[in-house]
Amino acid sequence: MKKWFLSLFAAAVIVMPANAASWVAADRVSTVGAQIVKANSLPSTIKFKVVNGTADNSSAITTNTIQVSSTDLSYTGNDNEVAYVVSHELGGIIADNVGKKKVRNALKNALTSNLSADNVISTAVNSTYVTNKENASDNKDADIMGIDLMINGGYNPLAGIVVLTKMPGSSWEILQGKPANSERAMYIYDYLTYNFPSKVKAGYGCNEYRAFLAYANPIVEERNSSTKKLNKFNKEQKKLKSERDKQLAKYKATGGLSSWNVSYELLKSITEPEN
Repeated sequence: MKKWFLSLFAAAVIVMPANAASWVAADRVSTVGAQIVKANSLPSTIKFKVVNGTADNSSAITTNTIQVSSTDLSYTGNDNEVAYVVSHELGGIIADNVGKKKVRNALKNALTSNLSADNVISTAVNSTYVTNKENASDNKDADIMGIDLMINGGYNPLAGIVVLTKMPGSSWEILQGKPANSERAMYIYDYLTYNFPSKVKAGYGCNEYRAFLAYANPIVEERNSSTKKLNKFNKEQKKLKSERDKQLAKYKATGGLSSWNVSYELLKSITEPEN
């Protein structure tokens, strides 16, 4: 009996590392993506494609193919974390970040085309600042839309925080001793704290998440100590959840078409000269 047990243990030791080494993030994208699509009753025609560099989903509505960055996947270590990367891209499409960006760019192009040479440089500098703020806002929208998709798909949404804090952060965050991408990570944590408290209570067992909690807990305690701040927080989080539900319902009803696309076509017809 003892001999049999030792043989079984030795076999397990040999097999376990081999199984662990077989997990490849890129290989999990299609399976994880299909689970998220099915669980959220999204079109079954949606497919996922891993690409090098930055994902470009500007044509995803027409191609039904969602690009997922291999760079982003390099910061994942399990299916929950892959689910965040996939859901973030899908969340950005549902939130229609592409449509918003098209309208913004059309407006900026119309503005700069009517400026004098003296004003173009200062306008470009201001435009870069505004664009960075807009991109940050779009990422947050995609993050929490993705969080809803993850939860419906049965994945741990705290994985989103973990992936973000694994990714490179800013020099300013390093100087302040904050986790990488702390603002986006906190945005997800706040959303979960109010709308899905059981998910936060369940936790996520890794050093990155524990390090994030060391940063987040004092912020939460300070907010909870003020009735005014807490009431404002609750009101904002309730509104965010309602907006996400409406966005998802609208996406399903229209197949991805939105007022932003209509606005873009209208702006294009006004600002572009006829041939």
